[in-house]
Amino acid sequence: QVQLVESGGGLVQAGGSLRLSCAASGRTFSYYAMGWFRLAPGKEREFVAAISWSGGGQNYADSVKGRVTISRDNAKNTVYLQMNSLKPEDTAVYYCASRVGSIATRQYEYPYWGQGTQVTVSS
Repeated sequence: QVQLVESGGGLVQAGGSLRLSCAASGRTFSYYAMGWFRLAPGKEREFVAAISWSGGGQNYADSVKGRVTISRDNAKNTVYLQMNSLKPEDTAVYYCASRVGSIATRQYEYPYWGQGTQVTVSS
């Protein structure tokens, strides 16, 4: 079992930046690929970014590519999501998720989820 706790969300103006963190505990973090997903009002939860267990591989949704960077520090059992040039349409609850195995982009591939952190981007 893996426990995930997100932090770093908040209110930011359009064009601003935020860095989300996801702290993991319970099992050996470095065995897990990690992903970030988001749920916006009135929409289905969608993929944002994912990173391999080593950090050597990343995958991004087209909607955030070039503005978002996913990274991890296995020594700190933490994965990060650096978000720049934020837009009002980035407003959502952001969730981190983990899975044993290779990098993945689909929700059903992740068995472990955090509770989410709210990101609100004002125009």
